[in-house]
Amino acid sequence: MIGSVNLDLVARVPRLPEPGETLAASGLRRVPGGKGANQALAARRLGADVTMVAAVGADAAADEALALLAADGVRLDRLRRDPDEPTGHALITVDDAGETTIVVIAGANATLSVTPDDVRGADAVLTVLEIPEATVADTVRLAAGMVVLNAAPARQLDPELIRRVDLMVVNSAEYAAIDGLDAAGAVAVTYGGKGAVLRRGGREVAHAEPPPVTVVDGTAAGDTFTAALTVALLDGASDEEALRRACAAGALAVTKAGAQPSLPTAAELEAVL
Repeated sequence: MIGSVNLDLVARVPRLPEPGETLAASGLRRVPGGKGANQALAARRLGADVTMVAAVGADAAADEALALLAADGVRLDRLRRDPDEPTGHALITVDDAGETTIVVIAGANATLSVTPDDVRGADAVLTVLEIPEATVADTVRLAAGMVVLNAAPARQLDPELIRRVDLMVVNSAEYAAIDGLDAAGAVAVTYGGKGAVLRRGGREVAHAEPPPVTVVDGTAAGDTFTAALTVALLDGASDEEALRRACAAGALAVTKAGAQPSLPTAAELEAVL
């Protein structure tokens, strides 16, 4: 995984505030997060051997943000610590329906670069758009294995970069906002509780829906989906089966509070399947 590491500051509110409105939160939690770190940990809990390539600050927040990655055995030997930038943060508001608003402060994530050694020998390389655009482009160019890009937060992408990506993962809003995504090898589009579709060559080839769950916090649903889909495809699953597993894993992730504490294990996924 080449991506972002953040420390999430999560406030729980009865509903999301309107512009200019002040609401009282019922509590504040500090939780490891970042789209890159979430996907790395999700893939690890589902059985993959994962190395995290990321940049954090030389501060106490970095130790908090990396704690669960280290505890679950994600390799951190490619990690950079920047003495001049703080560890990235995300300010997250979660309402009683599990809906979220998220504001990301990049910090050291904005300094991340990639080298050939970072991707050498990898069966798959996942990356996200919470790191510099040039780093994403270098990652896609250097990777020899399957290249997976979770194109979030959404921004327009170079058409040549899109063509080099084997699997693009986006939600429905990102799919509508980013031009030319169907030029990728495959595109997985998520629709929240309605499930997801997989597209190849501009047409839908698979569809799956998640099992019914009680939503507590939707923060890491997309990250879990991306990791589970990648792991399943690497394991040789069909498009339909891989998408089914990814939807189930994403559904499990919304049943607990916090990004990384909510990520399901392989045993939990098998149980719900």
